[in-house]
Amino acid sequence: MRKRVVRVRPMTTIRTRFAPSPTGLLHIGNARAALFNFLFARHHGGEFLLRIEDTDRERSTQQAVDVIFDGLAWMGIEADEEPVFQTTRQARHAEVALELLEKGLAYKCYCTPEELKQMREEAMKNGLPPRYNGLWRDRDPAEAPAGAPYAIRIKAPRTGETTINDLVQGEVRVANAELDDMIILRSDGTPTYQHAVVVDDHDMAITHVIRGDDHLTNTFRQAMIYRAMGWELPRFGHLPLIHGPDGAKLSKRHGAQSVVEFREQGYLPEALCNYLLRLGWGHGDAEILSRAEQIQLFDIDGVGRSPSRMDYAKLLHINAVWLRQADDERLTNDVMKRLKAFEGVSVNDTVRARVLALMPGLKERARTLVELAESAAFLGRHVPLEFNAKAEKILTPEARTILDGLARELAAVAEFTPENIDAALRRFAEREGHKLGQVAQPVRAAVSGSNTSPGIDATLFALGKDETLARIGAVLNG
Repeated sequence: MRKRVVRVRPMTTIRTRFAPSPTGLLHIGNARAALFNFLFARHHGGEFLLRIEDTDRERSTQQAVDVIFDGLAWMGIEADEEPVFQTTRQARHAEVALELLEKGLAYKCYCTPEELKQMREEAMKNGLPPRYNGLWRDRDPAEAPAGAPYAIRIKAPRTGETTINDLVQGEVRVANAELDDMIILRSDGTPTYQHAVVVDDHDMAITHVIRGDDHLTNTFRQAMIYRAMGWELPRFGHLPLIHGPDGAKLSKRHGAQSVVEFREQGYLPEALCNYLLRLGWGHGDAEILSRAEQIQLFDIDGVGRSPSRMDYAKLLHINAVWLRQADDERLTNDVMKRLKAFEGVSVNDTVRARVLALMPGLKERARTLVELAESAAFLGRHVPLEFNAKAEKILTPEARTILDGLARELAAVAEFTPENIDAALRRFAEREGHKLGQVAQPVRAAVSGSNTSPGIDATLFALGKDETLARIGAVLNG
């Protein structure tokens, strides 16, 4: 990756923002943009803000707003000020539009929907982009029908070009002839997205706009408003989009796409953030980075220009690493919540104590919280247990004979600790002429219903003496 020199202009405080539209789930691409904005602000000792762009009243929902807040909180991304809701600022958006109108930098457009449709069709017929032809730009408003509704359009420059020195994409140029006189205030008095976002970013003193490169075209249109108002433009950085493993646009067929889906599938927030950070940004061979390390190392010059590809196997690996490092109490709390959905599994203080006791061994084998809950479920099941095919195969008549003798050996253990359990298993195996595995596997199958579990001494300790003997007894009497 070619490193670019980024010169951040002198300013008192760097301020970034995340500005999602509450019209659906918090997509993984948006979550990465939020993370990059957050880390960039923190790295430079700046401030990170949140704005909810809810001007699309038909599609915006409170549920989607809640999902955004919930997802960001889960990821540990906290705004430094109260969130701004764009709909509360419509009077301000209109004020700026009218100021541009008064300055002669915008004008009233009285075109009807039918006229606009005809313009588009005519342009397309002539092989031109379907855009507004400037009909009312220099026309006398006195020609308008009395009382006719009008939109306010900004006067786009017609010659020259607009240049954006993008922090990620480098220098990008667009001929002004390609820009049209876009609407900034609709006939019903509501602002367009292009207008509202500029006014809000200016009023919120946003210094850096870091967002997906699908907004790059918007930047040239938004720059018209900044310059017409005489406002300083923020620095822009447009992030390449995230694609599926096959290079196509990320979709449901590839797997999870939203923060909610990844959480439901058992990913830890620190693992997802760690993975998203490395998706398009890098720092040497560093792979597992704490939040403090991320803030210390992250800067926009490390972001690449090429689209990133989701690697779900890599994410799974990173999650397993973070899972092994996670606090046992925290993991136990999550597992207990997930076990409530399991049929035939008790969720009570006794089971919780078992899960917590066995957690050091359980988390070594799991890659997700879902797998962790599945592997812990046997701790809450009732006798007689159901056995998987491999456990059934283990529990032969010979194995049941071993279990009968082992039950008496374990019953004699006064203090049921992992050390004493291990000693009893070894003592019994040596006395009866068995290898340790020949003893451990039958008892593992008997108490877990499976052929796999954490270390057998830890497993029996977590179950406790009475439950261990009850489960072995159920096999012998079954």
